[in-house]
Amino acid sequence: MQSKRRKGAFLFLSFVLFLAFGCARSLPEDSEVPFKGTTFSFDQGTYPSATGLFEEYYIQPGDELDVLFQIKTWEIKEDFKIEVGYTVSVKFVNLPELNEEQMVLPNGCIALPYLGEVKVIGKTVKELTAELKNKYVKILRDPEIYVTVPEYLSRIKELKRDLHTAPRGLSRLVTVRPDGCATFPMIGDYFVVKKTISQVDALLDKEYERYLPGLHADLFLHKTKGAVLNIAGEVEKPGIYRTKKPITVLEALTKAGGATSDAKLENVIVFRKHERKIIARRLNLKDVLALKPSSTFFYLKADDFVYVPKRKLASLAESMSLLADVLMFRGWYAGYSISENVEWIHHD
Repeated sequence: MQSKRRKGAFLFLSFVLFLAFGCARSLPEDSEVPFKGTTFSFDQGTYPSATGLFEEYYIQPGDELDVLFQIKTWEIKEDFKIEVGYTVSVKFVNLPELNEEQMVLPNGCIALPYLGEVKVIGKTVKELTAELKNKYVKILRDPEIYVTVPEYLSRIKELKRDLHTAPRGLSRLVTVRPDGCATFPMIGDYFVVKKTISQVDALLDKEYERYLPGLHADLFLHKTKGAVLNIAGEVEKPGIYRTKKPITVLEALTKAGGATSDAKLENVIVFRKHERKIIARRLNLKDVLALKPSSTFFYLKADDFVYVPKRKLASLAESMSLLADVLMFRGWYAGYSISENVEWIHHD
């Protein structure tokens, strides 16, 4: 194990020295060579950003989301509607013996004299009053009816008690599962991967208000797994790497321990998913390391796949066959067809 680590460290050091001394021979002392950053054509102009950061973060599996509940009972509502759990009082001015005060049942109804079950959920006090007068005018003479809602916060109060006695108070931590969904308290599962925090926050606010009027939720990113990059082929440590900011292909290779001595750096391939297709681009990293004026630093995006081919492969077809096996093994292009949906952008 130690010998393998030493060998990997030696090869990585060799790669760094190659960058330092190999480039120094073609760069005069005290001179500077400006390089431009680039990426796939369909992302140019917007990525990478001038700040050097991701402009928007898209939720990934493994992220932890913090749901902070707010109970806004002070908000004025013009269209206040009766909900399950509210207490409804129906008073008859001339027949007080018919007065009723009941909690709205889960079926949305209360029981009233001569009428039996009456559905009240989703109605305003004014609407229910008018409806009951129309019903009772057929039974009673000149009925004078008043409807009030003396207790409409019972569910909110119960929820408040539950939240305040929980270990995190009004906050709940939710982990995004590998299937892209997260389970939110009371409202269940929602698909959140590839969405921004603000998009999911708006969705939750709407769903919680629908579940219980007056209940709102603010969403925060508690812990992130970072953007994922896939690096395979002739690198010391092929695998999946995470980054919290945009990085170039050279930086990605450094994360993977550097290229091996068999790497064909003039044929590095980058794949990106775009509009249900896989777009491929060939990069010549040798030209970058040689400081050729036409060279550019290529920036990777989350979920990009970088493949460094082996120098001794007989042909591009052999290289692509090996690459397809690697991609299939990792499941990177699930739902995509390499043979049909790969578009090549040829750039040196």
